[in-house]
Amino acid sequence: MSNQLSTQPSLSTQTSSSFFTLTVAPAKVIRGSGVLQAAAAEIACLGSRPLIVAGESTLAISRNHLQPVLETQQLYTAQASYGADCCEASLKSLQKRAKEHKADLIIGVGGGKALDTAKLVAQQLQLAVVTIPTSGATCAAWSALSNVYSEEGAFLYDVGLSRCPDLLILDYDLIKTAPQRTLVAGIGDAIAKWYEASVSSGHLQDTLIIAAVQQARVLRDILLQKSATALKEPGSEVWREVVDATVLLAGVVGGLGGAQCRTVAAHAVHNGLTHISGHGSIHGEKVAFGILAQLRLEEMLQGNQLAASARQQLLKFYTEIGLPQKLSDLGLGNITLGELQTAAEIALVPNSDIHRLPFKVAPEQLMAAMVSTTAPIDSKDINRVSPKGISDEVEA
Repeated sequence: MSNQLSTQPSLSTQTSSSFFTLTVAPAKVIRGSGVLQAAAAEIACLGSRPLIVAGESTLAISRNHLQPVLETQQLYTAQASYGADCCEASLKSLQKRAKEHKADLIIGVGGGKALDTAKLVAQQLQLAVVTIPTSGATCAAWSALSNVYSEEGAFLYDVGLSRCPDLLILDYDLIKTAPQRTLVAGIGDAIAKWYEASVSSGHLQDTLIIAAVQQARVLRDILLQKSATALKEPGSEVWREVVDATVLLAGVVGGLGGAQCRTVAAHAVHNGLTHISGHGSIHGEKVAFGILAQLRLEEMLQGNQLAASARQQLLKFYTEIGLPQKLSDLGLGNITLGELQTAAEIALVPNSDIHRLPFKVAPEQLMAAMVSTTAPIDSKDINRVSPKGISDEVEA
């Protein structure tokens, strides 16, 4: 498949016939410290021949922590790496591996890409799926959604799944072993829910969408108030609250609100950046940068002073916890004007989530926003955007 986004059906959105289906939450969530042992019996209820899908580094965690637990339930397990990414080649390879093993259950262990891969393989083979996140980097363990990338890490399309996972196991002891960078990225990914849901859905009167937007506000407040302390105190109660926010509550927002609450410009900017950055930065870092670009668009194209104030608030927050504020923080300080244009054009393809913004955006406007995410508030710049000077700023 070419490096191009394609439309995929989603079961979380309103259809033309007003038929409405929600995929709100996993069938069961088990959370706590050291809960893998207790969860083994729950896993055994779903199947006896699980295929464990993980990344190369996470396979060792699975062998040391999960496989011995499953053996106590007389489960016959096999393991397989998803490879470079949640890509079509990996999906085909894992389908073959699952069939060879006669798998009746898929267990995803790892970060967002491992869990997205496991969920999608399970749907393709019509099997139950268990998600075991090893970091707080995304809400992939919760959601009925998988993102598919190229082998080089460029976003291609997303797939709305028919249901959320059958079982989510959130073991704080496991999450605590992950690098702190992953939780910081998860905070960036999760806090985007408010800035995206409020602009796309804040005016809607559907009861569940109202609930989703309000949950996104609660999520934002938790993260703004508690993230800095949590990062200083891994394993503490406040740290667990932040992990719950990034892995669980962020998933609730998308589950209740559906696709239109889930992503807008911040995730669209992420998608565009993957085509020029590859695996150089992780998902939540690019999304966090995308929030600043979205707010900058609202400033420049709408004269939105609330967006300007929100951007300044986030810049202080990002400085405090270590989220990227500009392209150079993502390792893209020396990109060319052509590369920036490529990212902008991909973010603006016809079926992009960026079109949930209440105004139209041209490529040169998005490029200007992406190179001015740290700009001071200047009333003279409101309602005025020029692509002039972009190349100079990119080289800076």
